[in-house]
Amino acid sequence: MDGINLGGLLGGVGLFLLGMTMMTDGLKLAVGPSLSRLLHTWTATRLRGLLFGIFATALVQSSSAVTVAAIGFVNAGLLPLGQSLWIFFGSNVGTTFTGWLVAVIGFKLKLEAAALPLIGIGIMLRLSGPETRRGAIGGAIGGFGVLFLGIGFLQQAFAGGGSALDLSVLSGHGIWSILAFVLAGTVLTVLMQASAAALAIVLTLAEAGVLPLTEAAAAVIGANIGTTTTALLASIGATPNAHRAALAHVMFNLLTGVVALLSLPLLLQLIAMLRDWLELGAQPAVSLALFHTVFNLLGVALMWPLTDRLARFLQGRFRTQEEEIGQPRYIDRNVGSVPALAVDALHREISRLGNIVLDTVRRRATPDGDGPSAWPKVDPFPPLARAIVDFVTEVNRHPMPQDTARNLASLLRVHRYYDTCHELSAELGRIHTALPTIADAALVDASRTLARQAVGLLEQLDPLLADFQLPDAERLADFELNYHALKARLLEAGAAGTINIDCMDEVMSGFSALRRLVEQAHKAAAILETLSPVPLGTPVSSEETGEEGQEALSVD
Repeated sequence: MDGINLGGLLGGVGLFLLGMTMMTDGLKLAVGPSLSRLLHTWTATRLRGLLFGIFATALVQSSSAVTVAAIGFVNAGLLPLGQSLWIFFGSNVGTTFTGWLVAVIGFKLKLEAAALPLIGIGIMLRLSGPETRRGAIGGAIGGFGVLFLGIGFLQQAFAGGGSALDLSVLSGHGIWSILAFVLAGTVLTVLMQASAAALAIVLTLAEAGVLPLTEAAAAVIGANIGTTTTALLASIGATPNAHRAALAHVMFNLLTGVVALLSLPLLLQLIAMLRDWLELGAQPAVSLALFHTVFNLLGVALMWPLTDRLARFLQGRFRTQEEEIGQPRYIDRNVGSVPALAVDALHREISRLGNIVLDTVRRRATPDGDGPSAWPKVDPFPPLARAIVDFVTEVNRHPMPQDTARNLASLLRVHRYYDTCHELSAELGRIHTALPTIADAALVDASRTLARQAVGLLEQLDPLLADFQLPDAERLADFELNYHALKARLLEAGAAGTINIDCMDEVMSGFSALRRLVEQAHKAAAILETLSPVPLGTPVSSEETGEEGQEALSVD
């Protein structure tokens, strides 16, 4: 590779990646809280989700940041998967902003003159307030300068490389040449794990005359396809929704890549017409940036009528046992049209809901278990709870007798009690975290005894277990006395300095949540006992979780 400065090439790629990292980290810190709020507020429709994905990705210069935030909302049940797909598609379009940054600014400025002042200003702002928004913006500005500096080194590396890097041997072979450059763009992106760096190299080669426009466009398609590996790697060991999002990303990029390849000559003609109409100039880098944007927008247009089907397809993939448990078994639209039948079906479904949440609580309350790391990644409670609320809304549209309406109101109250139990169950992880750090063996034994006592009460309050009945007052009073006794011992140990105060607070908070859980489960059971009993169903702990679930419930 005579004529190519290999050191400049490696240094240019390294500086470009460093600059992108600094710019992305700085922008994420500067707009991070706003990003979450905007994601929840501005994605109500597919068009708004698409625009949010485009502009948020262009702003933070990281499609992964936007995608991860969207997946977080999907997992939390705040954003439907079908709605989130448009954020993913928009983020693909938003990544094309990097190509424009390189083509319009990077090749038209004297980069050293622009880069060095930006680096100086950015680093000074960064040092003046490392933990502030000002410092984050400074890091982004400094990264912008380093990115420009990297482009400058890339230009220098290929300045004399037009003859040395002879790619003509790959050209002239028809479709095989195009496929070779697609593969080259894909491999380059996979190796560097950054499509922006691959695009910068391709644009630089095209601007230097090393790559013909057609082959460079094929390499851009390959770089777009190569970005899917990042999503696939990120989904390893993740939740089903993360797998579905990664698959949607792969399918979108593959579809757009295949369509762009099949229509490459037509697209390049369109790009030439648009470039002349917009008076963008004849630079190859500008043509490639425009090509990158146009074929991603073409992919969005193709996906517009297919998204609902894609969402349904994805929902059927990567299903876990927990998600199957979270699907309704007794309620549907047909039953909801007959209020008398609807109340009976709702009674059965809410009993299932109670069994699900109390089974989860018993697992989390048992300090002898494996702890939070062994808890399922997917919670079956939220989808079933939402389905119940939607069902009640449907039932309320029909007239019903007064006693049916009363039973419906009672069941809604039970639903609310179980919803509170679900919220409180998240606090039980504090017991698992803090209890092993306590050196006082007697205090640990007392804590474990109280947890086992709570688990026993919750088994009796589970509407789908065989011994479901309200515990007698003496058993509840004994639990209450033991709770207050443990609380007093924890406070004494904290005051005496025998346990860490933070550890004491964690254990007390966990057991306070457990005490409230028993109270809420008792209130729910008291209402269910006044209603007509439902046939005993198969509890989640014995059917869906198998032998491991039974071991987790063991309190001996």
